Amino acid sequence: MENDFNKILNVIKSAAVSAVENTKPATMLVGLVVSESPLQIALDSTLIIPEDRIMLTKNTCEWTMEMSVDHITENRAGGGGYAEYASHNHEYKGRKKYLVHNQLKNGDLVWLFRETGGQRYIAIDRVYNPNEGCTTK
Repeated sequence: MENDFNKILNVIKSAAVSAVENTKPATMLVGLVVSESPLQIALDSTLIIPEDRIMLTKNTCEWTMEMSVDHITENRAGGGGYAEYASHNHEYKGRKKYLVHNQLKNGDLVWLFRETGGQRYIAIDRVYNPNEGCTTK
């Protein structure tokens, strides 16, 4: 009788696990950027996520930011011996807009968060690559 109970319990456990997996629960994945325009990320050789199913974060797209600056430019010398070309610098201050170039590129490995149901993916960030500008871990 105990053996029959364990068999039934295992069947129920298996059915529950299968039911959860079939809903495609939220999970973290790593994908490979295979196209920049339109953006496409491959999870494996058969599953390529199209751009309309990918949400980007500021870590994975090009975006504009404003910063406050208060600098003086480096001295620059002109030519011709005229006073207006003498070595000089300028104040550079105020709120300035800067374009941050974080867009994904072909070959980037990307951390993806798959939403429950598996219909949409959030490209959170690149996988650390010491050859692509990172100097510390």
